[in-house]
Amino acid sequence: MSTRAAAVADLDAIMDLERTSFPTDAWSAAMMREELASPHGFYVVVEEAGRLVGYAGLRAVRGARDADIQTIAISAAARGRGRGRALLTTLLDEAARRGVHDVFLEVRADNPVAQALYASEGFAEVGRRPRYYQPDDVDAIVMQLDLRGWAARRAETMGVAASDPATSTGKGWC
Repeated sequence: MSTRAAAVADLDAIMDLERTSFPTDAWSAAMMREELASPHGFYVVVEEAGRLVGYAGLRAVRGARDADIQTIAISAAARGRGRGRALLTTLLDEAARRGVHDVFLEVRADNPVAQALYASEGFAEVGRRPRYYQPDDVDAIVMQLDLRGWAARRAETMGVAASDPATSTGKGWC
């Protein structure tokens, strides 16, 4: 298993997984291409045996105090082995490098596995968007993470001083 920065050359494989993971509300290839090329985006992919099995994206404008987790998707066959958490922590490390204080995301109200992952990393529900996911009429749960608190907790569990600049390096890639 290897994690690396996503490239526009990954678009077809990302879109295959996008359409499989989000059949009723997948992004268009044009939207994903723009995200991959944006200077405000940070996208990573997970590969196994040369095959893309996951991807994740962050939108964090340099200098802004907040950022958004745009998406995380893992193929059904590769779920349950920590890949989603590894992608999430990679995105959070990048947000910390960019000086972000708060990270936001939306998660489907009918996805308790994703909700539990986010809560276990310290995200808290801060709102709901009724019927946000269409055409399914599923609410979005809006969650927020205090990134500085997350980084301090992570540094503490890793035995690194929270004030150490190395705590916000992205060395946690799987």
